[in-house]
Amino acid sequence: DKFMCYCKTGAADLVASVQAAETKMPAVTSALGEATAQKAQLETNLAQHKTDRAAAEDAIKEATALREKEAGVFAKDSGDYKSNIAATGKA
Repeated sequence: DKFMCYCKTGAADLVASVQAAETKMPAVTSALGEATAQKAQLETNLAQHKTDRAAAEDAIKEATALREKEAGVFAKDSGDYKSNIAATGKA
């Protein structure tokens, strides 16, 4: 008796479920397209940011090297100036 009820109503439930899925299909397809486009945009942004980061790191390395060179020149010149001032003070 239970199974007979299922056989009578099961087909109707199945048809309703298929119709509901077919109704949702365009919305899901549209959402999938939007997600794919967004993923492509994010991948492009990521590649650009990686390039920008590499350029920034190179600029930092160059600036650091320049500062180290200038610091060495300053230390040498500063030592010379200090010794000259000390010699002038003794004279």
